[in-house]
Amino acid sequence: MKKSLLVVIVFLLVLTGCRTYYQREQEFHGYFRTGRLEEAAQALERSKDASRKRNQLLHLLNQGVVQHMLGNYAQSNDLFEQAFILGEDYRKDFMDEAIALFSNPKMTEYRGEDFELLMVHYFKAMNFIQLGDLDAALVECRRLNIKLAALEDKYTSENRYRRDAFIHNLMGIIYDASGDFNNAFIAYRNAYEIYRDDYTDLFGVSAPMQLKYDLVRSAYRTGFSDLGREYESLFGIQNPGNPSSGEGELVFFWQNGLGPVKEEWSINFSIIRGAGGNVQFVNEEMGLSFPFFSGGQSSGDLGDLRLVRVAFPKYAERSPVFTGARLVGSQQQVGLQLAQDVNAIAFKSLEDRMLREMSTALLRLAVKQAAEQSLRSQDDRLGAVFSILGAVTEQADTRNWQTLPHSIHYRSE
Repeated sequence: MKKSLLVVIVFLLVLTGCRTYYQREQEFHGYFRTGRLEEAAQALERSKDASRKRNQLLHLLNQGVVQHMLGNYAQSNDLFEQAFILGEDYRKDFMDEAIALFSNPKMTEYRGEDFELLMVHYFKAMNFIQLGDLDAALVECRRLNIKLAALEDKYTSENRYRRDAFIHNLMGIIYDASGDFNNAFIAYRNAYEIYRDDYTDLFGVSAPMQLKYDLVRSAYRTGFSDLGREYESLFGIQNPGNPSSGEGELVFFWQNGLGPVKEEWSINFSIIRGAGGNVQFVNEEMGLSFPFFSGGQSSGDLGDLRLVRVAFPKYAERSPVFTGARLVGSQQQVGLQLAQDVNAIAFKSLEDRMLREMSTALLRLAVKQAAEQSLRSQDDRLGAVFSILGAVTEQADTRNWQTLPHSIHYRSE
């Protein structure tokens, strides 16, 4: 038994490293950050970490962005479609989940953050627009609608990220370009209301002026003159009118900087024993207390443990070099307007589920400690080895889509 346990311990130590996902992919990120995209694509294909099944979604997402930036829009969409299918078909692997309880959540298949899965459709729609296929771009709009509806059903709290103003705005732009002015108006109106009701408070992002002009214009164009006048009065603007026959508008998008990366932080918890095998993990400094039942063992099983470290993920911002941009023409200069703060959404999304992260991490710790005490009852040395294993493998899941932009700005002219 001792030999088998040592084999398992070595196996887990090999599988789990101390470096974050970003650190393990430094070659790729170095090329990507400096614009050496062909080399970035090759580095990603060489990466053993990226090729593992549990990181397959991230591999597809990162390679999809690289091909998008290289102008290989069809290839990029093939990769993003695979990522979409993988995200839709995700099923928990209970063996992986069991291993994760004895090691850390990096052992499970990465399923993607809600906002990351929405951004798949953003890139696909942009690729289709570049390919001149507005019908296919509209298919992505409909997929987005389904995802957004599911997100609203999933989360009922108004103080969390559950509606996406930018995605609705993008839908309006695509409907507008395809001549579906009624759906364009609906999408623009939805976008404005989400900026007003959600984004201003949650992310500090207000409705772009460009959206306000598009909302007024589309209201008049669809025959809703009363609404058009109402919005004109509300925004203090006038209907910009429609492009003349044979003319059109250019919509410029600027993907600025790079989104945040996940790092690790930890909290020390004291263990307080209760009656009947109940245990509480307590951090008085932060006012945290989580009760657990120790699986029917006696309350003394964890009696020799006084202080433990638990690891959690956190985001680290990568501040962009540029904070604004302007379009310069022969007659005028106009500034691009912030439409999506990906960085702020990432931070908010993780913050919203931090209590769940803590509960999962403490459950993992409780399982490790129960296993350790069981081994100590048979052989104190084995228990000590398992204790070291538990400490070494106590790591947070630091995986995330790290080639997303920090923010997205746009302007129509």
